[in-house]
Amino acid sequence: MRWGQIQDDKGRRAVCMHEETIYELPAKLSPLLQFYSRYRTNFGNPANAVSILRENGATTLGHGEKLWNTLRFIRPLDRPGKVLCAGLNYRDHAEEMGLEIPKYPTIFTKYPNALIGPNEEIQMPSANETGSTKIDWEVELCLVIGQKMRRVDEKDALAGLLGYTILNDVSVRDWQGRTSEWFQGKNWDSMTPFGPYIVATDELDPTRGLELTCEVDGEVRQHGNTSDMIFTSAQLISYISQFMTLEPGDLIATGTPAGVGLSLHPRNWLKPGQTLVTRIEGIGAISNRCSQPYSGDNTRFIQMVG
Repeated sequence: MRWGQIQDDKGRRAVCMHEETIYELPAKLSPLLQFYSRYRTNFGNPANAVSILRENGATTLGHGEKLWNTLRFIRPLDRPGKVLCAGLNYRDHAEEMGLEIPKYPTIFTKYPNALIGPNEEIQMPSANETGSTKIDWEVELCLVIGQKMRRVDEKDALAGLLGYTILNDVSVRDWQGRTSEWFQGKNWDSMTPFGPYIVATDELDPTRGLELTCEVDGEVRQHGNTSDMIFTSAQLISYISQFMTLEPGDLIATGTPAGVGLSLHPRNWLKPGQTLVTRIEGIGAISNRCSQPYSGDNTRFIQMVG
């Protein structure tokens, strides 16, 4: 089952697809997150969820993958909760950075201000001393939490997972390296694309190995596989839930494979005007263009943070 939000000449609305049928959700079932939580805790399985949807006014939009791929998806969640990220979670990435395999997950945080949806511009910093030109890409599988979890066992962790989406942890490397905390390189406004929709656990299993790719202007910069993850999705959920409560709408980015710009010789960075395409097998792809550098124009600044 897949869940998403679209926007077209009819406005903004939620959609889902189950067994090739695409349903349009009525306004009373939005925002999506409210229904997501109910779906995971009360409905039990996708077939039951569809029955509840139809009883509450969902209508059939059409059928098939071809139609689904023509929909104009926007960010799948309007207001995600916590955005948690696992650093150094792929063996090949640890190797390219010359670092040891970690004994425990390396967890850091992003904030929702950093998130953008499919086809939104990545807001590039100014190129002077107040900004940076060292902007890097990181394709990541992103977990979407579907129900409240605290101290959950690894074997039960995926039962509370709504599904999977795509995230690119675009990073400002020189700011990231200013201190031992990565926070200031990971939380720039409107620089982290995610989407295009959420694929439920009944349709996708990353433990079987999913290909991840990141392209810049059509050139493949990263090509990895989720089978190379050091800590699985279930292990990450269980680990994090030991010290904090996970809630519906929280996101967990699960790390990036080899091929980041920081590891290249010479190093390579994203530039204004380039197009970043982030793709994961079984989910799809998101495309985002890099804006021109921030120039100090107040009007644009208001648009960035508004």
